[in-house]
Amino acid sequence: MDEEYDVIVLGTGLTECILSGIMSVNGKKVLHMDRNPYYGGESSSITPLEELYKRFQLLEGPPESMGRGRDWNVDLIPKFLMANGQLVKMLLYTEVTRYLDFKVVEGSFVYKGGKIYKVPSTETEALASNLMGMFEKRRFRKFLVFVANFDENDPKTFEGVDPQTTSMRDVYRKFDLGQDVIDFTGHALALYRTDDYLDQPCLETINRIKLYSESLARYGKSPYLYPLYGLGELPQGFARLSAIYGGTYMLNKPVDDIIMENGKVVGVKSEGEVARCKQLICDPSYIPDRVRKAGQVIRIICILSHPIKNTNDANSCQIIIPQNQVNRKSDIYVCMISYAHNVAAQGKYIAIASTTVETTDPEKEVEPALELLEPIDQKFVAISDLYEPIDDGCESQVSSLSQPWLLAAPPGHLPDSPRALGFGCFQVFCSCSYDATTHFETTCNDIKDIYKRMAGMAFDFENMKRKQNDVFGEAEQ
Repeated sequence: MDEEYDVIVLGTGLTECILSGIMSVNGKKVLHMDRNPYYGGESSSITPLEELYKRFQLLEGPPESMGRGRDWNVDLIPKFLMANGQLVKMLLYTEVTRYLDFKVVEGSFVYKGGKIYKVPSTETEALASNLMGMFEKRRFRKFLVFVANFDENDPKTFEGVDPQTTSMRDVYRKFDLGQDVIDFTGHALALYRTDDYLDQPCLETINRIKLYSESLARYGKSPYLYPLYGLGELPQGFARLSAIYGGTYMLNKPVDDIIMENGKVVGVKSEGEVARCKQLICDPSYIPDRVRKAGQVIRIICILSHPIKNTNDANSCQIIIPQNQVNRKSDIYVCMISYAHNVAAQGKYIAIASTTVETTDPEKEVEPALELLEPIDQKFVAISDLYEPIDDGCESQVSSLSQPWLLAAPPGHLPDSPRALGFGCFQVFCSCSYDATTHFETTCNDIKDIYKRMAGMAFDFENMKRKQNDVFGEAEQ
């Protein structure tokens, strides 16, 4: 370990593993450490089932009816991949897909008036949907045609809408869409968590709806994919990529100090040894005094012996409960997967309800979701703090963890290039906690943002492509 590295990465969450993989492919010498004996950090999949019971202090352990413990891989943070989204693009460019198998999630549903309905996202589905009356269907169909034809580079497709100034509220008004349709369009198609987007320029929302439709068009049943054996396979796939390109991995490795000299990170101390580095990436748990709490998320893992009612017996699905349907400020999500994905014993299903915490009684907040899942065999309740870094990593704003000096870099506040501003050094780049959304788009934005701060240039998917001949003989196939 007593060596010099270009980059040291602390924590093996998905964000950290993808960045580690990209840096290795780009020729950086990378050391990747985790204090845990397993990959994934916050975003790991827990196996066997006995381990999940222990983690939630359920000392009696699982009953025999749960089957073999080894048949279970339970995600702590439930998310799906958009079939045409950024994470799938990252998997394809890096060819990490060769280590993973995926299944299409069987359905996407939205909650209205206590019932759930399939999300209509094509003209045909819109006309067949029970969510709307006859005239509303026609108006919604016109709206979908407008979105499908919309091209931000071709003003002829704008139909009087200015993508940079017209608000989404005005676009809905133009097509005379009612509140229920606005709810499922904004929350189940554009996948917003709140209604803040309504008064912002419409371009982002139109692009989000296009992403949903294009993702759906790839496989038909839904726009979502899920990896066999659980989400814990994703960080491991990118860790393998890093290792192929010479990255060094150390699990079960405590981090004693992050060492700074003159406001610049120079290394990490562990068990009496010091590994030196030029840059450092970590999750919030490694620098607790350089992050701020940005809210909480409640996630309730539910084990079921049946599919969710009114989902056509789907063995996997997503349900979105828009905020307005249950008088909240943020949506409630349900992700359900099952034995069909090699994450549960035969005949068993795992449904995870999650939302951003708004009150002092978080469990009561997700009751509308839990009612859809009844009867529930076993519940595991987790309330997690969300953290984000407090400074931009390009200036020497420092603080101490023990003796060392630290600094962190938040997403979304980057000058074009630290070098361009005259700061000759990069420091510590911290990821954000995983939010309540049921997809990885916000996580990918964080990855791109950290990359931009580290490299001093915009993220480019081309930089993720494997070189012509891999190290260790994994040549292109």
